[in-house]
Amino acid sequence: MSNNRKIGILGEDIAVEHLKSKGYRILERNYRSKIGEIDIIAFKNNILVFIEVKTRSNTNFGFPYEAVNKRKFHKILQTSLIYIKQKGYKGYQIRYDIIEVFLSNNRKINHIENVFCL
Repeated sequence: MSNNRKIGILGEDIAVEHLKSKGYRILERNYRSKIGEIDIIAFKNNILVFIEVKTRSNTNFGFPYEAVNKRKFHKILQTSLIYIKQKGYKGYQIRYDIIEVFLSNNRKINHIENVFCL
């Protein structure tokens, strides 16, 4: 397993613990479709939340959220629609979030809610 993948898994683990502490119910981790992958799918207050986690050891190459470009969001959106249809979650409010995990800053977490507007 590559070092980047290990860092990614650690960041997702930290994000899951953060979400649980805020009352989210985790439905899926690393949900994959033929189009793409969603790191975390959670549920809170009747809202289905699709979460992209970006983990960094430093900000030498920018902030983690900056890695989620229009192309990446399109894949997340298409994958979320497949998930909703597959699992029968039609009719629920949906939201797209990004969680930034900074490993070098005492594992600081920045949860950006409703980051994508449709």
